[in-house]
Amino acid sequence: MTARSDSVLELLPMVFAAPNQALARAEEVLGSDPLPLHASVAHQVIGIWQRDWGDLRIALEHLRRARDLAARAESADREADVLAALGVALVHAGRTREGLDALERGVAIGSGHTRARVLFRRAFASWVLGRHREALEDVRRAIPVLRQADDVIWTARALTLRATVHLALGAAERADADFTAAEALWDTTGQDHDKADVVESRGLAAFRSGDVPVALRLLDDAEERYAKLGTPSFMLYIRRCEVLMAAGLVPEALAEADAAIGVLDRIGGQSTRKAELLLAAARAARLAGDPHTAIARAALAVRLFAAQRRPWWETHARLVLIEARVMAGRGSGRLVADAAEVAEKLASFGAPAAPEASLLAGRIALGLGWTADAERHLAVAARSRHSGPPLARMTGWAAQALRARAAGSGRGVLEACRRGLDVLDDHRMTLGAAELRARATAQGAELAALAQQASLGSGPRRLLVWSERWRATALSTPPTRPPADPTLLGDLTAFREIAARAEEARMEGRPVPALDREQRRLEREIRSRTLHIRGDAPGYGSRFDPARLLERLGDGIRLVELAVLDGRVQVLLCGQGRVRRFEAGLLADAVTEAEHVQAGLRRLAHPGAEARLPLVVEAGRRLEELLLGPAAAQLGSGPVVVVPPGRLHRVPWALLPSLRERVLSVSPSASGWLRARETEPPPGGRQVLVRGPGLATEGAEVPELADRYGGSTVLEDDDARVPRVLEELDGAALAHIAAHGTFRADSPLFSSLRMADGPLIVHDFERLDRSPYRIILSCCDTARFASVGADELLGLVTALLPLGTAGVVACTAPVNDAAVVPLMLALHKGLDAGLSLAEALRDARAALPGDATHQATGWAFSAFGAA
Repeated sequence: MTARSDSVLELLPMVFAAPNQALARAEEVLGSDPLPLHASVAHQVIGIWQRDWGDLRIALEHLRRARDLAARAESADREADVLAALGVALVHAGRTREGLDALERGVAIGSGHTRARVLFRRAFASWVLGRHREALEDVRRAIPVLRQADDVIWTARALTLRATVHLALGAAERADADFTAAEALWDTTGQDHDKADVVESRGLAAFRSGDVPVALRLLDDAEERYAKLGTPSFMLYIRRCEVLMAAGLVPEALAEADAAIGVLDRIGGQSTRKAELLLAAARAARLAGDPHTAIARAALAVRLFAAQRRPWWETHARLVLIEARVMAGRGSGRLVADAAEVAEKLASFGAPAAPEASLLAGRIALGLGWTADAERHLAVAARSRHSGPPLARMTGWAAQALRARAAGSGRGVLEACRRGLDVLDDHRMTLGAAELRARATAQGAELAALAQQASLGSGPRRLLVWSERWRATALSTPPTRPPADPTLLGDLTAFREIAARAEEARMEGRPVPALDREQRRLEREIRSRTLHIRGDAPGYGSRFDPARLLERLGDGIRLVELAVLDGRVQVLLCGQGRVRRFEAGLLADAVTEAEHVQAGLRRLAHPGAEARLPLVVEAGRRLEELLLGPAAAQLGSGPVVVVPPGRLHRVPWALLPSLRERVLSVSPSASGWLRARETEPPPGGRQVLVRGPGLATEGAEVPELADRYGGSTVLEDDDARVPRVLEELDGAALAHIAAHGTFRADSPLFSSLRMADGPLIVHDFERLDRSPYRIILSCCDTARFASVGADELLGLVTALLPLGTAGVVACTAPVNDAAVVPLMLALHKGLDAGLSLAEALRDARAALPGDATHQATGWAFSAFGAA
């Protein structure tokens, strides 16, 4: 073989080392009147590039041409190698029989080392098709030959593939051993695309073992590597969708899947990957509560997988299709049979999703009253409760809980729910980011609901325990503190600068598309890095103890916890050493009424809306009937703590008649109120007053407060910059921040307070060693939250409470800026007299003028916590 031949043959490994460079050189070869052998290699290189990152139609044209040229060159091994590449492309195009025939012929005519490479690619095609045992057999035959030939690249590829197949079969330890061996080999090569692929596969392995932060970090690392090479990986999108869904980031997963499908359609890419992305999109739509979209995507995926002869994938798509149909209210005996058939097929494939299908069959059968059939299917699903990754064990415990309920064993239901939620608790505590912890709770919603229903007949105290068991759990411990990551700190600084420039341009009426794009990019970078943080809190803290709560409440304080069972509000009234239960109205009606109240308060923030005041007051009366029912008459005369569910976070509780003139505070959970109550203030009593830019009143209360608190630190003008503000807030006893608040429903942890150098966001507060003991936020939108997970709230206030803040005063609705000033001055007068935040806020409302605007302003502010 000539030096020229060696040079051309080097293009094949270059495809996965420097793909675009290999493509350009192959095109140069074809432009130089090459020999058939050399032209065959060049066409194969172009075909592989188009197959993996471009147009499949073009790929097939080049690979067929490469095959014909190899035959003309009378090189059996060359022809076998091309047939292997062509076979994989045909499988990706959905032409499974043709693809397998090409691979079969490649195995037949290839010899020795070349035949081992063809076996590897047939194994890859089998993996794509979901034929995992056939894939393992071929790769088992290929690896010894590749090793004997000292073929480092192809041995590493074979080990990576075998690890990936092991993962699909649930054999995580075997996969890890193969990944480790493959990485050691890749480190000796320059195969950058292959290295990115193994990083991506490592991310999948981390996810399969339950380590979501590491999975997200590795997948992001792989994406950066692919981006440098200019080669998108559609498999990466599929895997990241899976991880995002498990992390509760369902909208992101759906958006990513749809975007990737759009790219594939535009470039004429792989039909196999399109089907897999449709399956990911169907799963995401179902988790997002959109069964009709899920049905449409899953049905198309089923058809594509069937046409591609991929029964493993087709069966998984059928599972999602059945789940979506059940969600749409189409439960039937036929669906029981379909789910059972899917479960059997998945079990025969060795697929980890088999218990999920058995649970689905059992759940549908229960709904139809087919108890014997339900027991059979649920018993199969329950076997997964003792082993496997966290979500598989939770599936098993959910099945066990349903079995116990069908058998009439309330005790069995509660035990299964406890065990299942313990599994999820352990999983959540591996997550460092508060957002991931909050969203992960959605996976325990069914278990929590089953436990609450089972405890309903066991007395209100037990119902309280289970209501607390899955309420505001993300706030039970502080999020893991972000590392001293220079890149993260740099991104936060750049984000602040860009956001400030964009805000300034908007105020001047200038377009800001470039700044908006850069701001969104920086937000993605910051969020991505925070999601990578692993949890460092072992276990899940102390269990909620009702006796301890009742002791702290004493005879004077009442705590009202609102639980929701089957759509109806259950009021748990705690105090005087006992817990009583009252039934109130429907949650849906209360949510609608709360929205009406919010609209009324927005109108009252502007002059000329006084006529709406009676309507808002009447809406408050209706809200009380829906939310408190007969419990309103049993509140006594002392302070009240309200613990609402997530969907009621925008209720202005001070508007309710029975709460209007009393000491009132709000807490995300009874456990959170206890922690706040027992939080000691820092020594020194340091006060910090912050005045941000652009306020209509210019923060008029701040100078007067500075006079009241003689030794306070005042930050305004250029001093009110985020680094300095954070430095002074850390460990303060009292902070008053007068600054524009912006709530971000799309990304609540980017909700912000505007400082002189840009926004102060939740991620900034998480860097404090200890947030201020008391914080007063005097502007609009500071107490708005996004409801996520099972019953979690994400926003500025809920981020502060686990970080050492015991009490917050913030606003749940837009308010009149001028009316806020006297409210704040009266509030601080009470604090200076030694009152708590709730006591001072009650007195401050009473001290306001009696007009509609001032009354609405007082109702819009709430005291959170217990300081």
